[in-house]
Amino acid sequence: MLKQEAVEMARPSRGGVDASGPGEVPGPYLLFLGDTTEPGYAKTAFGLRDWARGRCVGEYVLEGGTVSTGLPALTPAEARVRGARSMVIGVANAGGFIPAHWVDALVAALEAGLDIVSGMHSRLRNIEGLGEAADRLGRRLIDVREPPAAIPVASGRPRSGRRLLTVGTDCALGKKYTALALAAAFRERGLDAEFRATGQTGILIAGGGIPMDAVVSDFAAGAAEQLSPDADPAHWDVIEGQGSLFHPAYAGVSLALLHGSQPDVLVVCHQPGRAHMLGYPGYPVPAIEQTIHLALRLGGRTSPAIRCAGVSLNTSGMDESAARRLMREERHRLGCPVADPMRGGAEFEALVEACLA
Repeated sequence: MLKQEAVEMARPSRGGVDASGPGEVPGPYLLFLGDTTEPGYAKTAFGLRDWARGRCVGEYVLEGGTVSTGLPALTPAEARVRGARSMVIGVANAGGFIPAHWVDALVAALEAGLDIVSGMHSRLRNIEGLGEAADRLGRRLIDVREPPAAIPVASGRPRSGRRLLTVGTDCALGKKYTALALAAAFRERGLDAEFRATGQTGILIAGGGIPMDAVVSDFAAGAAEQLSPDADPAHWDVIEGQGSLFHPAYAGVSLALLHGSQPDVLVVCHQPGRAHMLGYPGYPVPAIEQTIHLALRLGGRTSPAIRCAGVSLNTSGMDESAARRLMREERHRLGCPVADPMRGGAEFEALVEACLA
């Protein structure tokens, strides 16, 4: 299945959920990568390239930037000629801030006739000179990382329906991709299933969701409850995980999402070869077994019957034979299905069946 087709199968179809979304984000998009040198911080750009390719006309990289999505390199003016209507900031750096030296490029995009779309913590209108330029040019500044109003404190009340949550050994290693692929696979089997976005990239892909890391901490578990409300007993919400329970900075949002979503099933996501937490070289990535154990122990507080269906590996840095060999070895070592959803195959089919068992 093509990734774009998978997204169409994973898009929300059930109403009644009070969740935020970007509203009408004008597309097609020019993906802005700034002067980013760390691929892990460009996950928004890569996510849109992989799951919304038909809405992306190219990329805009500043001098000093070394990260590329492989899309055509375009200036904002060139992108506008090719039909782009907005420039999406494709970077999610630590702290979610927009550096001052990016402002000229953002203004240039406005002058070229593009709206600016951001999933950063920094609000576009709070950036000096940007709001004034947008008003002068009649362009829009769209902040996606905006949670809904009046989120309740979590109740802990059990809810009807079935839920799956992806959890990770670290950030930016495949939780969103895994959730999108699983939601599509469930729907291919004729099940009523929805992908539930919890970060800015997922929201842009799916058209709705709640940016969990923008919610005040006391209300984060309540936001997770709101994101996946009562449903038909046969319905599946496949929820995009965030951060890692072991992360020195982001464990809080991971725990709130685990408690609030009350998942029946977990899938643990891991990137082979990653030795340290992204951006935190003093903190080693935990073992898969450690992650399974801690997630089940903590998740059992609000979902006593929680179970781990298997492991999703991000083998994008490996060749096909090495990736398949590692999946076999890890399946035997861990005693559960191990797959790379982007490679598909029998391994992924086994993981899907284990999730639904």
